[in-house]
Amino acid sequence: MEPGGERELLPRRHLPELRHQAAEYYRSNEVPQRLEEALNATFYLRPPDLYGHLANYFSKFSKPPVICKLIGRKVLDGIGRPTLEVEIFCTVKNHEKSICSIVVSSHSEILDNASPEAIDADEKERNDSINRALEWVNGSLNEMLRDLQPADQCKADELLGEYFAKKVEEEKERKAIEKEEQEAAISAPAYVPALSAVTPSGKKKGGKLGKKSSVAEKPISPAEPIEPLLCGSIAIGGLSLAVAKTGATINNIPLYLRLALMKHDQDLPKELTMPLPMVSLLSCGKSSSGKLKLMKEVMLVPPAELTVKQGIERLLEIQKQMVRLLDPVSKGPSVLKRISHLGCLITGCDSLEQPLILLQTACRNLGLELGIDVQLAINCAAHELMDYTKGKYEILTGTLKSPDEMINMYVDLINKYPSIIALIDPLRKEDGQQWSNICNAVGSRCYLIAEDAAKSISKLVEDQNINVPKCSGLIIKYTNQTKISDLTELTRLLEGQRHIAILGSPAGESSDDSLVDLAVGLGARFIKLGGLSRGERVTKYNRLLAIEEELAKNGTLRSGENHGFVDFAEEALTVEELLNACPTTEQDPWPSEHSQPLLAQDQNPLSLHGSTLHLNEATNLDPSIFP
Repeated sequence: MEPGGERELLPRRHLPELRHQAAEYYRSNEVPQRLEEALNATFYLRPPDLYGHLANYFSKFSKPPVICKLIGRKVLDGIGRPTLEVEIFCTVKNHEKSICSIVVSSHSEILDNASPEAIDADEKERNDSINRALEWVNGSLNEMLRDLQPADQCKADELLGEYFAKKVEEEKERKAIEKEEQEAAISAPAYVPALSAVTPSGKKKGGKLGKKSSVAEKPISPAEPIEPLLCGSIAIGGLSLAVAKTGATINNIPLYLRLALMKHDQDLPKELTMPLPMVSLLSCGKSSSGKLKLMKEVMLVPPAELTVKQGIERLLEIQKQMVRLLDPVSKGPSVLKRISHLGCLITGCDSLEQPLILLQTACRNLGLELGIDVQLAINCAAHELMDYTKGKYEILTGTLKSPDEMINMYVDLINKYPSIIALIDPLRKEDGQQWSNICNAVGSRCYLIAEDAAKSISKLVEDQNINVPKCSGLIIKYTNQTKISDLTELTRLLEGQRHIAILGSPAGESSDDSLVDLAVGLGARFIKLGGLSRGERVTKYNRLLAIEEELAKNGTLRSGENHGFVDFAEEALTVEELLNACPTTEQDPWPSEHSQPLLAQDQNPLSLHGSTLHLNEATNLDPSIFP
């Protein structure tokens, strides 16, 4: 017994009782059995580090780590704007230990042509959102997730979802109270001078009521209201990702494998495919000095048969060649200073074909053929180009086109440059009919991708409807209240409806490289990270290369597959043929007094999902009439 020890203070008559309690305590925890097994096994192994071996052996029987503390911090993203960092601490073998931290990109992306007032409002909204998220993470969410096992992602996401739903209801109640107070204030009698309502003749104050300042040449659908965003929602997405990364770290597996296990219900695929990088090379959008506004990003896509490493090396050579071509125009190295926040070269062009001709020249100088050795994707960002007073898109300074004329332009462009395999946001989301038309026109040879035109991830998961507007796939950005479970569900939904998933980085990106693991683990077809410049973007390309090397080393790297375009026109024809094959009125299964049209105005009983035809039970059709 050590001097001052606890046993010294106890009367000797208590020692037998203590021995009995100790024996029962160790026996109930199977200590004698485990100790005997460890000693017997260790004697035959005779490891050089005896106690290290015993520590590893007994660590298998320790309790799983649980979350004990969250810390939220305000940090800066890649362009100096505030965003959220979340660090998770766990109790591991009776000790508090920092497991991992993540940095998420904040939600708002201000347009290049935004007014100073809009920029100030965006900055205030961003700061308010981050500050609210910090309150949640360091306060109520810290208490809610304490003692949760980070390996239980589903439980974590369920708790976060319930918390978010509660905050949404609280916000609705707060706004309802504010509205009632405002209405009460308005309805209260107040003295208003009679002359204040009179405007002197011959003077104008803004514009007359009921009249527009200008008339649109052709009616267009007005811009849909922005989906409401709860202040502080970034805390939900940040914590869900942090929990996933913590679970991966504790289980000693990379994050992409943990995500692959979640997506495939813990049945890990034998092989994983690397996403093809869409590498931004040129920016010829509204922020450039030329007349061309349509091409916010001109991106290079390596062939599917190349490895990521081979593809990036090829694209780097093309980028170097492009800099040499642009140097004479910019009179020296000043072009290198014109790097956008997306990591690509900003150059002014005066026609649609000029950047494509530049790329053809760069490839030709390297002995490469555009369309075979490298392919193109264009981010049109059409929502930024609409002139609502004229109802047309301003694709070049002074050149405007209606939504229907945009389709003809794209068809002509792809006919002339078949190396273009993807158009991102070629139209606004409000131009639903034109999205359908362009899919039917070129969808069999070009991906039509919705980015800004798509709904938020939470809305897509809730509605289970991807084809609004009709498209080939979506660019998924991990922001706001998005949870890891939402991503796994959305990617399954996309695959089930033969759509492609593209993981994309927001404009205000951070140096956190978790996005790459998301893309690999969820089986995204492409990954859109910006250009091969700027540290926060190059970090992600380096992570992409590291994952490919690891998969190749483990023999679990699957070769890339050729592009699988969907022939929307053929699908539409197939549906029409199936409808024509339906019973005629002579074979009407309903009695005459209950006869009804086969298709109600708001019904679509026939829908194609993959190669399976699903019939709405309300149609009462005989499935045997279909092939």
